[in-house]
Amino acid sequence: MVGQGALLSPLGLLLLAPLCLLHPGASGQPHPTKGAPRETSSIQGVRGGSVELDCGSQSAPLVVFWSFTPLGSLIPQPVAIASGGEFKVEASASALGAVSLRNSSLVLWELQEGARGHFLCQALHAASGQLHATYSSLALAVLVPVSKPQVRLSDPSPVEGASLVATCIVREGTEPVTFVWQHQAPRGPAEALMGVTKRLIQLDPVNRTHLGWYTCTAHNAVSQLSSDGAFLDVIYGPDNPVITVEPLGFTEEGFGASEREEVTLSCLAASNPPSLYVWLHDHTQVHAGPTYVIASASRAHTGLYTCLAHNSRLDTHTQTSVQLTIYYPPKAQPSCAVLPAPGALALLCTWPGGLPAAQLQWAGPQGAGPTALSNVTWSYAATHLANGSAFTCTGRHPALALPMLCRITLWEPLWSPTCWTMATIRDQFIMLSCEWPGGEPPAVLSWLDEQEQPLGSSSSSPAVYLLQAQEDLAGREFTCRGTHPLRAPDPLCQLRLEAPQLAVAEPRVSVLEGEEAWLGCTLLGGMPPAQLLWLGPQRRQVEPGTLGFTLHPEGTQLRLNVQGADPVRHGGTYQCVAQNALGNSSRSVLLEVLRYPAPPNVTISRLTYGRRRSEVQLQWTVRGPGNLTGFLVQRRAGVPGLGAGAWETMAGDIEPESRGRRLGGLDPGVLYAFRVLALNHRTAGHPSEVKTPADPPFSAYAAVLGAAGTGMVVATVASLLVFQYAARHPDTFPCLGCLLVPREQSHQDQGSRGGPEATPGTEPSPTTPGSDPAQESTEPPVNVTITVTATP
Repeated sequence: MVGQGALLSPLGLLLLAPLCLLHPGASGQPHPTKGAPRETSSIQGVRGGSVELDCGSQSAPLVVFWSFTPLGSLIPQPVAIASGGEFKVEASASALGAVSLRNSSLVLWELQEGARGHFLCQALHAASGQLHATYSSLALAVLVPVSKPQVRLSDPSPVEGASLVATCIVREGTEPVTFVWQHQAPRGPAEALMGVTKRLIQLDPVNRTHLGWYTCTAHNAVSQLSSDGAFLDVIYGPDNPVITVEPLGFTEEGFGASEREEVTLSCLAASNPPSLYVWLHDHTQVHAGPTYVIASASRAHTGLYTCLAHNSRLDTHTQTSVQLTIYYPPKAQPSCAVLPAPGALALLCTWPGGLPAAQLQWAGPQGAGPTALSNVTWSYAATHLANGSAFTCTGRHPALALPMLCRITLWEPLWSPTCWTMATIRDQFIMLSCEWPGGEPPAVLSWLDEQEQPLGSSSSSPAVYLLQAQEDLAGREFTCRGTHPLRAPDPLCQLRLEAPQLAVAEPRVSVLEGEEAWLGCTLLGGMPPAQLLWLGPQRRQVEPGTLGFTLHPEGTQLRLNVQGADPVRHGGTYQCVAQNALGNSSRSVLLEVLRYPAPPNVTISRLTYGRRRSEVQLQWTVRGPGNLTGFLVQRRAGVPGLGAGAWETMAGDIEPESRGRRLGGLDPGVLYAFRVLALNHRTAGHPSEVKTPADPPFSAYAAVLGAAGTGMVVATVASLLVFQYAARHPDTFPCLGCLLVPREQSHQDQGSRGGPEATPGTEPSPTTPGSDPAQESTEPPVNVTITVTATP
């Protein structure tokens, strides 16, 4: 018997190895031996994982030998052998994975697909001093996890309506492999495609709902993996555009919006890629883009708007048009008017313009009235209407948030009709006028003749009727009748046509010359009103602005004022004339302009030249009775060879108390003649005698006085000089020196002369005139009198 130590040696292993190998039979299956397994156990492992193959022995064997027969092969290959605590792995076993032995079990790490096949474990046991072998056969199936799937589209960007195949590609994985497909729209959650478990799906035909991300999930008994998404971009469109308008407003033709409102037109056409949009207004492009905004809609924006959608990928176009109507209200507000009708009122309400036309409706004291578009008329019975009854017209328009109103309040005109008449130019026609203002509705006026027959047609105030001017109209009466629905009975006014009649304030007026005169004339009657005028003494009309005359119209009077009355120009007979279309009348007024009495006579008492013969001294005296208001001095220059010139006034504003005047401005080489006239207002007296100026007489009195004055001045100056010299040189004039200079002062002066010499250029100061004599001398003063006689 061989010992255990010999068996466990490497040499023993090599000797036992051939004994442990199974020899293939003729059938290609392992040759059964005594103790060989009858059944093969199946076990699964996952590639890359680990698996432990149990040898099946209950006690620790002496020797364990593992062999592997790949699938499709009949030749076993050694894998590993173990004896005791030692084991050896065949180098070629690395194709199975990382091989190790744990007791009698074979452990495969990092399992490879090459490990797929049959494993045989042969174990040698020693029991009861005998050796016996056991066998264990295992069939190992290596499962491969599925690889990450990949979705492949036959056409990533198909056109809608084409056919498409999507395939889920898995490179490896143990069958069976099952598939799950998911679809996720661009803006939606992922959704499983129910009933699709195959590797590929077919979309025929493809449509826009198929657009989105596609993923597939592959799984087998070992693992499960999902692919990345593949995007299916379905090209389609554009569909017919859909136009929306905000704010939303419908009309019979399309959409409507209000004037000055912001209007937004939006266009949407389903398309991939997204559509390019162009807006047309009445076939003229106005915007590019899906949204066209009209910031402030006006009536010019009314028209047909077309949205063009373009698919740049397919180069296809679609379009849709809508009619947009811009509502605009009528101008201003509804206008209400009421017209009188026999026994009724015609209420008119108009509000023209606008789009669409405004809806108008009347409402009165008894409730709602008729309604119409733009213009509505309501004929309302005028009976039992109170003064102040109101009627309202309400106008509504889609472009206005609030209704517009106009209101009419009925009221009765005040007082009664007023009549008057006047003539047209040149008195060809007489115009009958009647007025009754106010009231709502205005009163209706009509003219009637004496037989109450209407003259012309009725009208509102004022009512005018023309009559051909004829003299036989004088004395006829005409009536104006006023009619108003709130006044009963009808008021009347009457007038009678008459020729004019006159009266003067004074038929004879007397005034003094230069004063003003007033001539008065009063119109006593006349219809139509007459025109007053004054005719002067020469039968000429006195017009306003005539020099010397002023017209003062005062109601029915016309006063004529004559300023500065002159007997020649203003004296005479004046006529006041009144005339209208039916005739005329005149009255005379005599204006007498009286002169003032003659003033007294004047005599020149003295008329002499001045020294230079450029002026004269004139004096005069007054003789005889009469009133005086002033004097007038005239001169006349003598022209050699031509005789005397004309008289000209030198002074005309001399007071009546004056009796003389000095007149200058004469030419010494001209001989003048003078005369004086006395004045009583505008009446001049007889002129004085004419005199020429005389030379003035010689007078020595003035010369004597001049010479005497001059001599006195010279003597006084000489005396003062003598006294001053005597005072400064008392030795030259001892007597005067004693009188003028005190002795002490004289001694002091002598002493000073005997002393040092005075400074050159200086003189002793003289005695100041007017100084106090007591301070300079104690002797009494000497009075000196100098008399100067001048002989002429």
